[in-house]
Amino acid sequence: MIFQRSIVIATAGRGSQEITDPINEIVAESAIPVGLCHVFIKHTSASLIISENADPDVHRDLELFMSRTVSDGDVDFLHIAEGPDDMSAHIRSVLTQTDLSVPVIDGRCGLGTWQGVYLWEHRTSPHQRHITVTIVS
Repeated sequence: MIFQRSIVIATAGRGSQEITDPINEIVAESAIPVGLCHVFIKHTSASLIISENADPDVHRDLELFMSRTVSDGDVDFLHIAEGPDDMSAHIRSVLTQTDLSVPVIDGRCGLGTWQGVYLWEHRTSPHQRHITVTIVS
């Protein structure tokens, strides 16, 4: 059996936000007790990660690391059509991931105790991000 839904998540600009709950709601709606949940973001300037969900300092530190690794407005970037954060957002997305898979166990995402699914917005301005969730039994 295959079950699929799409969701739209509004971001406030650069940073990460947990989306585990809406994904678990889709998994529950599927009524599939055991399987695989695939999550895909339909964008090239935002990404998905599984990360620590207990200490917000982890996400601050991830953002700090990424900003040191890929700077906005790098003079070597040619692709700046949408501003100084345009190409850096694309690189951040390529360095992370646009999809992930999580086991479905007992009708929920089988994440560890301190794990959550996060949308990581790489642009500095707010966006509407489209995500497809597919559950396969």
